Amino acid sequence: MTPKPPAPQDRSPRRADTSYTSTAKVMHWLMAVLIPATMALGMYVEGLPFSPEKLKLIAWHKWAGVSLFLLVALRLTWRLFHPPPPLPASMAPALRMAAHAGHALLYVLMFAIPLTGWLMSSAKGVPTVWFGVVPIPDLLGKDEALGKLLQATHMYLNWLLAATLVGHIAAALKHHFLDRDDILTRMLPTINRKDRT
Repeated sequence: MTPKPPAPQDRSPRRADTSYTSTAKVMHWLMAVLIPATMALGMYVEGLPFSPEKLKLIAWHKWAGVSLFLLVALRLTWRLFHPPPPLPASMAPALRMAAHAGHALLYVLMFAIPLTGWLMSSAKGVPTVWFGVVPIPDLLGKDEALGKLLQATHMYLNWLLAATLVGHIAAALKHHFLDRDDILTRMLPTINRKDRT
């Protein structure tokens, strides 16, 4: 009896996941709303005269900052266990390096800005109670001079983040409208492919 030949194997390469996970998308777009809103609130509060209303808005700004700090930590942890989809093979090596550097800078700033705000509040002796319920411990003793330095650092880092975000958005739009790849669509909430969880 002649043995049956082995079944032909599918040697076609498997397509790598080309979309971010649904969880990553939710965190990305939540932060895309919270970060500009928190920055705008901080700039608005800076120009207000001292009043109970200003203190209330400062508290809201700090609550948002703590929330963003935790959200960035959660997002980075998720990213470590769920790596993002690979960049298009058509991207030049220099552009790949620029993309990775830009993302790294965004994460550094998203950590550094809430941290400098926390340090500033500590140095100025202004307590932070997250949503009026959870007290946030001070990281420094009261030091007015250091508080002013940290305030300036906090402000300049915000401007750097704003510039980096503009570059991030511009790059995404370039990829979508000029390069016509899936860099932008793979992060959109609704796309014509099954999202990973």
